[in-house]
Amino acid sequence: MEHKNNKINYFLKKRFRNFYPVVIDIETAGFNYETDALLEIAAITLKMDKLGWLKKKKILHYHIKPFIGSIVNEMSIKFNKIDPFSPLRGAVSEKVAINKIIKKVQEGIKLEKCKKGIIVAHNSIFDLNFFMSAIKRNKIKKNPFHTFVTFDTATLSGLALGQTVLAKACKNIGIYFDNKQAHSAIYDATQTANLFCKIVNKWKKLGGWPIKKM
Repeated sequence: MEHKNNKINYFLKKRFRNFYPVVIDIETAGFNYETDALLEIAAITLKMDKLGWLKKKKILHYHIKPFIGSIVNEMSIKFNKIDPFSPLRGAVSEKVAINKIIKKVQEGIKLEKCKKGIIVAHNSIFDLNFFMSAIKRNKIKKNPFHTFVTFDTATLSGLALGQTVLAKACKNIGIYFDNKQAHSAIYDATQTANLFCKIVNKWKKLGGWPIKKM
């Protein structure tokens, strides 16, 4: 609904029910979030301009050292082509990376006057489980994210585009996707952020937001 000055207040908090959306992509050495190593993480914060269009804001990206006692599955690292023990990676511990991401998210929540962060990811249950498990494992107490609610771009793409695979969903909405760069955290997070913004903005363009009262 428009204000008296004919300007619409498009803060993220109003668009996403007081949630501050953060795109997350995690690359791992397996599928078991309790035992398998987390190898790479990227997080992208978002912003909304004065006209209400959603855009990428800040990109954070870290290579991660496998935690002590973690499992590194050979098939997984062949798939994502990550050498977890290469000294050239410049890897940091889970705790260092996650604390840096949390600090940036907390700043964003405060700036946008939101109440809590929410993870945006493609097949988000995977990233959510690994992220929350790392928080628990490292005894990080100040977790700004909702612990079980996410925005899953696979689900959104199924609704909006008839596709659930990231590469195919991007293609359907007009985003170039390079399969050779796929399965790196920073590339997949960037494309997921582009996809999420495109879907949200398309819904606005079609007249679905702001909601018009009957």
